[in-house]
Amino acid sequence: MIIKNVEFIKSATKPAEYTEPMFLEVAFAGRSNVGKSSLINTLINRKGLVKTSSKPGCTQLINFFLVNGNLSFVDLPGYGYAKVSKKVRAQWGPMIERYLTVRETLRAMVLLIDMRREPKKEEMDLIGWFTAHAVPHLIVLTKADKLSKTKQQSNISAIARCLGRGQETLIPFSSKTRLGRDRVWQELDAILNNSF
Repeated sequence: MIIKNVEFIKSATKPAEYTEPMFLEVAFAGRSNVGKSSLINTLINRKGLVKTSSKPGCTQLINFFLVNGNLSFVDLPGYGYAKVSKKVRAQWGPMIERYLTVRETLRAMVLLIDMRREPKKEEMDLIGWFTAHAVPHLIVLTKADKLSKTKQQSNISAIARCLGRGQETLIPFSSKTRLGRDRVWQELDAILNNSF
């Protein structure tokens, strides 16, 4: 996809604060510090539109972006460990679940998993939710550049086994080398084109 313009629209915590549901929406989910913001920045060819941080828990709100004036990207708060208060962390689960449940323009989910780690209960639960609600989803394995080619392959194989799916369904990704960027866009385009 050729990216002509991207703009940050707003942040929200509850449905009343969401953007008007005018455009098809792709939402990004994953553990804290898995690289959601880096993936979005790479997809839209912008370095710092989506704030990135080496500190887990940087994204604490649901952030809406408009791509090319006709597609909405939604950056969801990371789950799991984060250096924020328990009270704030406890609000994230319901915040994400509410968004997933009520958002009628949601057409695809991108679930990010760190290629160096095996999926845990949260990832399994999210994939189960996507499947139960027939939400098309991509699984992107981030931080591929931190592993050798051999280690990448063995980890992809282990994660595929853990998730009970074929290796070819997982997309290795690196924001440094841009590995996987074109494939993510191709698969998103295919899903979005089937939404009309």
